[in-house]
Amino acid sequence: MANSLNLNIDRSSPVPLYHQVVQGIEAAIRSGNLEPGSKLENEIDLAAALNLSRPTMRKAMDELVRAGLLVRKRGVGTQVVSSQVRRPLELSSLYDDLVARGGKPTTDVLTFSHVDADAATREKLALHPGAKVYHFTRLRKVDGKPLALMENWVRDDIVEFDGAALATAGLYGILRNGGVNFRLATQRVGAMIANDYQAPLLDTTPGAALVTMERTAVDDTGRLVETGHHVYRADNYSFEMTLVQR
Repeated sequence: MANSLNLNIDRSSPVPLYHQVVQGIEAAIRSGNLEPGSKLENEIDLAAALNLSRPTMRKAMDELVRAGLLVRKRGVGTQVVSSQVRRPLELSSLYDDLVARGGKPTTDVLTFSHVDADAATREKLALHPGAKVYHFTRLRKVDGKPLALMENWVRDDIVEFDGAALATAGLYGILRNGGVNFRLATQRVGAMIANDYQAPLLDTTPGAALVTMERTAVDDTGRLVETGHHVYRADNYSFEMTLVQR
């Protein structure tokens, strides 16, 4: 496996040996040379092939398991799981992020309605009583595989759209085309377990781990434009952030 993946270990490099293995296997997974479900050799054989110590190889494998790229299964061994979508914590849409990383996103619009905003939505979007919103749920897939189940509420006094538009474009793209210049958003990231409704849509099992995200976005005029609650398969999705000391 080590030779077929062209894992080259540079012992003169300042990069730790275990991390070079992590980078090499991760690159093979990202490129598709190691497909989901592929079984890796055991750590002893891998270490021997690369002339590394077993503790070094185990540290590399542990790191890949923690990153969600490999999984250890009793009686089966170590296998590749689906490559995660790693999304930066910034004001962008999932659709745009997927396209930017070379993915092919598609959208199933599960529900779409133009309704009176309920009290909770009026509070989140600072709307007056009697205001209407677009309320819809979508299933976002990438390369044909379910990734996210998204529910959104959008004020209706900015741009008019329908479910057909959402099936072919990202929400933020539609709103930007309607003149919205996003400025900032409040966002909360959390976790939950899949229920009986979410699990089959996301092609997982009830009780499986999901990443959750709630966001309310504001434009450059101060309008609260949209609010949403999204859930993502935890084995395929993670957020990335940069922390700066002040």
